[in-house]
Amino acid sequence: MSHEGQNIWENGLGQNVCFLAQLLQRLPFVSKVVLIDVGDQTSMSPQVESAALGFARVSCQQAADLVDVVIEMAGALEPQWLRLLRARGKKVVYLCCGQPYAALVEPAVFGKAGSNLAIDRCDEIWLLPKDEAFVPLMRTLFRCPVEISPFIWHPTFVDQRIAEVRRLVDPGYGYRPRQSDKGGRSTGFRVAIFEANISVVKTSSIPMLVCDEAYRANPACIEFLSVLNTLHMTTHPSLQYLANSLDLVKQHRAVFLGRHDIVGFMAEKADAVVAHQWQNSQNYSYLDALYGNYPLIHNSQWLHELAGAGYYYPGFEAAEGGRQLQLAFDSHDANLEDYKLRSQKVFQAVDPFSDANMAAYAVLLTKLCRGTAFDVTA
Repeated sequence: MSHEGQNIWENGLGQNVCFLAQLLQRLPFVSKVVLIDVGDQTSMSPQVESAALGFARVSCQQAADLVDVVIEMAGALEPQWLRLLRARGKKVVYLCCGQPYAALVEPAVFGKAGSNLAIDRCDEIWLLPKDEAFVPLMRTLFRCPVEISPFIWHPTFVDQRIAEVRRLVDPGYGYRPRQSDKGGRSTGFRVAIFEANISVVKTSSIPMLVCDEAYRANPACIEFLSVLNTLHMTTHPSLQYLANSLDLVKQHRAVFLGRHDIVGFMAEKADAVVAHQWQNSQNYSYLDALYGNYPLIHNSQWLHELAGAGYYYPGFEAAEGGRQLQLAFDSHDANLEDYKLRSQKVFQAVDPFSDANMAAYAVLLTKLCRGTAFDVTA
């Protein structure tokens, strides 16, 4: 969905669309992939145009006679148009990447605008593995089959941004072993928290407690803390109460900032990332941090079980998170090669062009289209 000031780094959905389009285009029974734009711009920004990687961008009217399958991801398509396509025998999939329970309940609870998708808009819903617990919810709400589709990621856009930043910041993105002070002690981490703070799914509250726990146990392990995406909350009494309770704030070692992309910020301002999520364990920002070999202190059970990647603390256990941050401070430089190997296992698992992921999407498409005029098994 095009909109004014669009940037490929504003969320992971735009990147995900491009990765999936590339994957689908490589399937032997897919003849063409187009991007359907439901935005309000006649053209996209140059950055986003280059991110589209050569795929044609068409309107709904243009797409009606071009496509057999519509996969809805990053923009809400008109229900009437979807009904028309389905009446003509086309197939429609809603690939839900956001956490569906929070998207359903938060608008009413917090008085925010919601998407309110029509219940009869699709033939199937595809959820990412992180949201498998919500399959019954989505099946009941939308009254159609729900399948699990692979979570995919590729460093295409990270590499693109790294090249841009390297022209401005030397030496650029990527973890560098820390220098020692005159006493031979390593300098403390400059820690960044990137949670969006627009949903209970990903907020900075637990990471702030993690950092303060580590700082109180060993003040030398944190030089400075940057809490991003918090400017819209700095006057709220609850955030002020939490922030003012922290030793890091009392000792003037913390700052609350607006939005920054992870590559640009880490290249210049930080050495480690502390993260937290609730029922949302697969996040592009985690992979971006691991790709730069930065210490990632996280509670993603998926990363932990898949490869032991990063420094894991379970659930909301901020005290354990603090211990993991201290562990990273004490051992990350010495164990950097092993850290890279564990991260590589994650990158291999989410590679859009791996045999496993391409086969999984091929199965999903084949099953979806069975019995249609474009059934590839007929």
